[in-house]
Amino acid sequence: MRKGFMMVVAGILAMGSLTGCGAKEASSDGTFKPTKNVEWVVTSSPGGGSDIYTRVITDIMTKEKLVDQPFIVNNQTDGGGEVGRSRVSKTKGDAHTLLTFNSGDLTPMVTNTQLRIEDFTPIAVMAVDKQLMFVGENPKYPTMEAALEAAKKGENVVVGGSKGDDIATFEKFLECVGMTQDQISYVMYDSTAEAITGLLGGHVDLCISKPAASVQYVESGDMTPVLALSTERFNAPFDEAPTLSELGYEDAEVPVWRGVVGPKDMPQEAVDFWSNALKQVAESESWQVDYLDKYLLIPNFLTAEEAATFMKQYQDDYLATLNK
Repeated sequence: MRKGFMMVVAGILAMGSLTGCGAKEASSDGTFKPTKNVEWVVTSSPGGGSDIYTRVITDIMTKEKLVDQPFIVNNQTDGGGEVGRSRVSKTKGDAHTLLTFNSGDLTPMVTNTQLRIEDFTPIAVMAVDKQLMFVGENPKYPTMEAALEAAKKGENVVVGGSKGDDIATFEKFLECVGMTQDQISYVMYDSTAEAITGLLGGHVDLCISKPAASVQYVESGDMTPVLALSTERFNAPFDEAPTLSELGYEDAEVPVWRGVVGPKDMPQEAVDFWSNALKQVAESESWQVDYLDKYLLIPNFLTAEEAATFMKQYQDDYLATLNK
């Protein structure tokens, strides 16, 4: 399932040049510097992985004085995030609007709408993320083995998760364990934070989450990782979770890339400014300590030109899987 689509993740260092162009909001010397509030749109709820990612970046940019204008983080979750993405795509030529854009945003967008990556200006890819499956404080199924055995016996096991990558990961998981949604069903939430709330409230049996959104609950004991959706175990505090291959199945891994885009036809001077600022963030000690190390992500910075080629190829490969 989607093997061709996943191959592009392994080639994440693809390069090219498809950045937006324009001349608006540039100074007389051909450079750009923000001159007013910067709106940063996030199409998931506060507390989720994309929200954390965005706020870490804006905090570093502010503390390192890379940007001297305020950031306004705008969480727009309507329509599964499509309202926010659509609005950004229509603010053409704007140099003061940014959008957090991940693989989990691209896949539902191209599946459910007419929007494509060509309707935005890719600015950077910052990191690669992976996922785990968790149970709550008093779980019905304390281990992944117990949940799988229950499903095989006809019990209705319910997994909660967000849209986008979580759905792709869940489908890969089902494929690897040889089950269907009649055996293990999926409840889709608007964000990982809401899926975790569903787990803590006992509305689902298990929850898919990335380390960034779940680490505080694992450390507090409210959640326990029971499966690493990866080819190898994670580091502490997630190291007790086995991989599927340890349970006798093929491993399920769907790496998630995290990026940033701007509106279509963002002025080239602004593209250059934001790509360079994000490169400085990626090279900072704060990014390494406060984000990559803390949330167990893999560093993978791509410039605007590289990100444009990568995102376009990722989109094309995914669309090809839909036509099979």
